[in-house]
Amino acid sequence: MKLPHRRKLVSAFSFISTSPTSHSFRHHNFVHPIASPRRTSTTKNKTSILVKMSESNQNYNNNTNNGQETIEAQRAKGGFRYVEDVAPGLKLDMELKTIHHTSISDIQEVQVIDSYFGKTLVTDGKTQSAEHDEFVYHESLVHPALFWSALLSGTASSSPSSSPSSSLRHPPGTAPKSVFIGGGGELATAREVLRHSTISRLVMVDIDPQVIDVCKRFLPEWGGQAVLDHPKFQLVVGDAHKYLMETKETFDVIIMDISDPIEAGPGIALYTQEFYRRAKELLSKPNGVFVTQAGSADFVPHPHAFPEVGGENGDGDAGRETTCFAPIMNTLATVFDHAVPYSCPVASFGEDWGFVMAFDGGE
Repeated sequence: MKLPHRRKLVSAFSFISTSPTSHSFRHHNFVHPIASPRRTSTTKNKTSILVKMSESNQNYNNNTNNGQETIEAQRAKGGFRYVEDVAPGLKLDMELKTIHHTSISDIQEVQVIDSYFGKTLVTDGKTQSAEHDEFVYHESLVHPALFWSALLSGTASSSPSSSPSSSLRHPPGTAPKSVFIGGGGELATAREVLRHSTISRLVMVDIDPQVIDVCKRFLPEWGGQAVLDHPKFQLVVGDAHKYLMETKETFDVIIMDISDPIEAGPGIALYTQEFYRRAKELLSKPNGVFVTQAGSADFVPHPHAFPEVGGENGDGDAGRETTCFAPIMNTLATVFDHAVPYSCPVASFGEDWGFVMAFDGGE
């Protein structure tokens, strides 16, 4: 974090009322059916929260007992929808059951809703993680890097008889011991790191304390107070880029759970050669591993949605790549000996999600 958290290049967030009756939401400062523009941030893609009446429900059937519908029957016909753009022309559209929280921090809009995928963290109109499959994203981000660090140090446990419950245990005193997380305000990335028995120090730097507080209150299953109170965990509220540029501490693993490299946004600085070189300097030898979320793994061929781009101007940009997965991998490959891309399907994102792990030496 979803840190300005997930992680989508193109997204929109809509509340669509299909009820024939009017609704008022004090916390959202809008009254149905008038659309109220949301606060936009210069650091994020512009999104909007809209409330509108569905025309399809205005012709609902009145042929019920005694020729009238009860209030309950009318309410049953109504509902609110959560709609998020995955790519131009491709949307996720699902029932919106509950709005648990909405607020605006100095960085972004923060919401916790209950949808088809269960409780869901949404920032600036983009799903960050959902109850149904947040573990898929966070486990994929964390465990390959930590186990690879152990393998590079030559101390990973490889017993074939190990049960799943013991699979995160390494021999006493072995790597990885120190881990840095950039972003990760949901606290689930830290939760997964702390499952490893060798960890002695975990530093997490996130720029938005409001996201952390909201997740602690409304999404305790993601890690919550148990992570914050863990004796090996240190939370720093601040700029992850600034912290790593200034620190003299080294880490066995550096994990970047941050926003996509949106042009002109602050997150772009965390995807440059300069930053990757600095991260490399801070990694322990020989077992240092760097890993970052890398946006959509593009199981949907996004370029097909832009056939007109570049066509009229003749600049050859038609069908251009619209995701950051490959550029992140290629940039890391200029700094580290190895840059390993991998992905996993995340249903609540509506697409496969990409990660890139980078390290020196080894095979």
